[in-house]
Amino acid sequence: MLSTDEVVHRLYDEPEVREEVVRRFGPTVAPDGPVNRAALAQRAFARTEDRAWLEQLLWPRVGAAILAWRTQLSRLKAPPRAAVVEVPLLFESGMDEVFDATVAIVADEQIRAARAATRDHHSLDERLARQLPQGEKAARATHVIINNGSVAKLQQELSEVLLKLDEVKPA
Repeated sequence: MLSTDEVVHRLYDEPEVREEVVRRFGPTVAPDGPVNRAALAQRAFARTEDRAWLEQLLWPRVGAAILAWRTQLSRLKAPPRAAVVEVPLLFESGMDEVFDATVAIVADEQIRAARAATRDHHSLDERLARQLPQGEKAARATHVIINNGSVAKLQQELSEVLLKLDEVKPA
């Protein structure tokens, strides 16, 4: 599995990306060398044009990383049955068009809020405002999983979706 959040974290370590981010947002977003993602989020999510600028910097690079990863997998002697990519802003970024199938994982709003409260998310309200409503994601996705239960239940449902995808996969 490839996590685009992890790809973005690695991108911030690239000198070219770091320099562009510092040029746009100032040295306070990278005071000790590496980009401080919390400081960057505070600055980037404060204004729509700053968020859009950051997305334009990162999303093409994320897309290129996905393509390189898929190419690498396809060249394996025994490629995996499925290549799963986690993309939090899949539809918002327009990246959904490069995948054979998409899965939206949705949950009741109270459960989402409780889960978000347990994580150290900075600028959470601004991030949520940037996301499409869950109903729209569900309507656009190939498959939908309602994640109101345990991690084990989620894993079971994801496995079932992967089995369905394997059944319709061309030979």
